[in-house]
Amino acid sequence: MADDLGKLFLRLGLGGLLLFHGVHKLLTGLDPVKSLLSAHGLPENLAYIAYFGEILGPLMVLTGVFTRLGAFFIFAEIAALIGLSGLSQLLAFSPEGAYGLETEMLFIITALSLLFTGGGRLGFTRGALS
Repeated sequence: MADDLGKLFLRLGLGGLLLFHGVHKLLTGLDPVKSLLSAHGLPENLAYIAYFGEILGPLMVLTGVFTRLGAFFIFAEIAALIGLSGLSQLLAFSPEGAYGLETEMLFIITALSLLFTGGGRLGFTRGALS
């Protein structure tokens, strides 16, 4: 039961915090994402994939419905974000000593943890992808 409770806290933390980013994009639009993609010579329409990593994935993780798939969506989206805009921060530290990609790494590590362990028994589904 303790393992399942730990996985629930991972799910609530990852899904809950990242969902704020997705809702913000729903309310304000994808223009910053489109600009980032254009700056790298990529089609702007790829910006809509952000909704998989910041809305669908977090909802899947929060509810425990296909947790592993939702965690993969989150992992892929954050990894793409780092690849497109965060490489300069890969080895950077703030004046206070914080790692430059601290938030992104917490999202990635938590997503990977859920990808490998699954969401536990305290969700709406059970099975290979939960």
